[in-house]
Amino acid sequence: MLVGKRKRLLQYLENQDVERYRSLIDKLGLRK
Repeated sequence: MLVGKRKRLLQYLENQDVERYRSLIDKLGLRK
């Protein structure tokens, strides 16, 4: 499912490239 893939991708980004992950979160407005 698309949502599952995106979640896994976000987890991968969070582990590999935290800066880009954070900027992506800001862009998408998914701040927790």
